[in-house]
Amino acid sequence: MRSWGGLPEQPQTVRSAHWQDQILTHWQQETLATGMGRSYGDAGLAASGQMLSTRGMDRIISFDTDTGLIRCEAGVQLGDIMRLVVPQDWMLPVLPGTQFVTVAGAVANDIHGKNHHRTGSFGSYVTRLGLLRSSGELIECGPNDCEEWFAATVGGLGLTGIITWVEIQLRPVSGAWLNSETIKFNSLQEFFELSESSAQTHVYTVSWIDCLSQEVRGHFNRANHADTAAPLPRRKGLPGVPVELPISPINRWTLKAFNSLYFHRQRGARVSELAPWDRWFFPLDAIPNWNRMYGRRGFRQYQCVVPDEQISELLAAIRHSGEGSFLAVLKQFGDRPSPGLISFPRQGTTLALDFPWRGTKTLDLFKQLDAIVFSSGGALYPAKDAHMSALDFKMSYPAWEEIEQRRDPKLNSLFWQRVTGV
Repeated sequence: MRSWGGLPEQPQTVRSAHWQDQILTHWQQETLATGMGRSYGDAGLAASGQMLSTRGMDRIISFDTDTGLIRCEAGVQLGDIMRLVVPQDWMLPVLPGTQFVTVAGAVANDIHGKNHHRTGSFGSYVTRLGLLRSSGELIECGPNDCEEWFAATVGGLGLTGIITWVEIQLRPVSGAWLNSETIKFNSLQEFFELSESSAQTHVYTVSWIDCLSQEVRGHFNRANHADTAAPLPRRKGLPGVPVELPISPINRWTLKAFNSLYFHRQRGARVSELAPWDRWFFPLDAIPNWNRMYGRRGFRQYQCVVPDEQISELLAAIRHSGEGSFLAVLKQFGDRPSPGLISFPRQGTTLALDFPWRGTKTLDLFKQLDAIVFSSGGALYPAKDAHMSALDFKMSYPAWEEIEQRRDPKLNSLFWQRVTGV
């Protein structure tokens, strides 16, 4: 088993549990729970090499269509929840860039979405969860009950125990469609102006940027729910990437060509459309195994959050390096605090880019970016990280010791081992 970014540091053996009672049967040694394996770095890989999959725990326990309260087992995927609740005019309040994430993974990483400026992170809508410890103790906790366990588990990277079920407060919506508008911009100043004005008028905002252009340009996408009962079209998927390529086709020349073509694919300055929820929220899911396009060496994602004024410095360093990304996302977070002790989302602007793994060359660039991020009080996203130093982690996540105090002695990840020395 490899991470989504292709980390091969240590072989992983995976056992599966389909019922809560099976977990302790398989949990005889140090392990780590896994779901869909969508963590890009090593936060989702066990330090012991022994993984315990909860994907088989995929049952909906209850769903109140009047109140929008849903309880489900750990392995239920977010896309499956959406397909169940959207026809009832409900939806998950926070969605990441892919539907192939389990509810336990969403809690463990306290995921964020395109509406963070309005709603905050996923953990803000978790009303209760079940946490199984290796001792056999089952802890039920929530924001108003066993609060210390809840705060350590939300965003706690799956280390406080194995999440067995989660209860979530859904958000009412008017239907399955979104009124989407895509606006071209040609500078960072334009991006920030669009972002700040759109935060007042639109529930969802996100931008793709051409990180290699001298003057930062991109597409600003914003959307609100549409009040229409039109039937959803059947989503047509692309062929996908059947095998890992021996050599990555992604380099500075192909990136420059792709970014230019992608920017100019939209001829008008503004384009509006009525988009179905699955296509708008999860565009990359239309390409199965898209991560394989980076080749056998894989890729590393660099996602940070920094004060607004540091974004231009980060992009200048990336442009100067010649290392670019065709998946480059820029978004302003809101000021709603996350409920987890070491949750990533915080006020500022988040930048996420994927880089083909070129060993020392990629690490040298990351060191330059790290210097900008951490000197400004920023942070890296543990779910996407594969290089952060222990010093930088402890500086940006000072509550890590509280997680360690509540970490189950039979749970550990390669990430946690790397950034804490435990």
